[in-house]
Amino acid sequence: MNSFLEFFSFADPNIRYVVFGSILLTGSSAIVGSFTFLKKKALVGDAVAHAVLPGVCLSFILYGEKNPIILILGAFLTGWVSLLLIDYISAKSKIKEDTAIGLILSVFFGIGIFMLTIIQKSGNAAQSGLDQFLFGKAASLVGTDLIAFTIIALILICTVSLLFKEFTIAAFDKEFAATLGLPIKAIELILTTLTVLAVVVGIQAVGVVLMAAMLITPAAAARFWTEKIQTMVWLAAIFGSFSGLTGAYISYIAPSMPTGPWIVIVVSTIAFISFFMAPRKGIFYRVRNQKKIKRQINDENILKALYQLGEQEKSFFEKRTVEEILQKRIFDPAKLKAGLKRLKRQGYLRNKNGHWSFTRAGRDKGQRTVKLHRLWELYLTQYLRIAPDHVHDDADTIEHILTPELEARLEKLLDYPTVDPHSSEIPYR
Repeated sequence: MNSFLEFFSFADPNIRYVVFGSILLTGSSAIVGSFTFLKKKALVGDAVAHAVLPGVCLSFILYGEKNPIILILGAFLTGWVSLLLIDYISAKSKIKEDTAIGLILSVFFGIGIFMLTIIQKSGNAAQSGLDQFLFGKAASLVGTDLIAFTIIALILICTVSLLFKEFTIAAFDKEFAATLGLPIKAIELILTTLTVLAVVVGIQAVGVVLMAAMLITPAAAARFWTEKIQTMVWLAAIFGSFSGLTGAYISYIAPSMPTGPWIVIVVSTIAFISFFMAPRKGIFYRVRNQKKIKRQINDENILKALYQLGEQEKSFFEKRTVEEILQKRIFDPAKLKAGLKRLKRQGYLRNKNGHWSFTRAGRDKGQRTVKLHRLWELYLTQYLRIAPDHVHDDADTIEHILTPELEARLEKLLDYPTVDPHSSEIPYR
């Protein structure tokens, strides 16, 4: 508790530098990374992160010391050139974009490692800590770094705010944006520049190896929670900022734990939670929804089988045994019994001494399922020219998802038919 209070009081200047620097880096990177993610260019961040290393080394060689502004300018230059080269190679050759990204990434990173080796053997005392750009060291941030990061973070946030609509349209539909008269090339160039800036400021916290995760992971996590891009960008910024704060705190209470990797671990944990737990898009929701749909199909097939038995004997409210239902349609016995109990709870069936019969609501629901099946069979034979003996399986699937609106359109389109392709009656209420 003492450590907690000491950390969140922000009385220590070093804590302030690390915390606010990490939050600025991660939050602003996540905002820009949202558009990179939406444009399906997740690997671009990885390429830029590796391509900035030669710029850092070249700036140090020319300037002779680790001035954060000079290093950022050098990193920005080579990162920007790398993106231009990726676009140029993809447009002017038969090499695909993913291959061009891998090519530029490896070449630039190799050059950076070569230059870093030369610097280490040069004997320049100011080189100490330069290799931290490989893996990052947020705990070494100082006041001058914080000033530079604040300026760049403000540039990123303000530019995205001013061009939010343009970035959104370009990310989703470039052709539509061009028809509106928007300068697509200029918009993409600005977004490229912002991506490079985000990577450049982030490598000092998490390094070139982990920067791609910091750029893309918050956006990927946020995408699971919302369908609105404004909400997604805000969530990505919150996830990124929270991971920066949490990573700094973990590093503070356990000094042997590096800040940068813990930032990535925290945001990756948020992403995994989102992948599994998010409503509507999470894995758990999808699994539960799939089970619900399977239960619905099973239950409607039971009602359909009971209705067809009633058609045969001209008695829809006759009591039926489980064996009679299984003779009419193949079911898994356990699923059949579970479905019968479920339909009873829902008020569609009655049960007396092991014999099952329709309620009026159950008869109507079974009737509609049969009707939709036969309407769809007729539609397939009349409009798609499919042979009558090939339409049953497709109709057996589609009958469970046709809405009342589509049902009405089918009836009107087919002129309210009375029989299906097999001369079976199409039942109307």
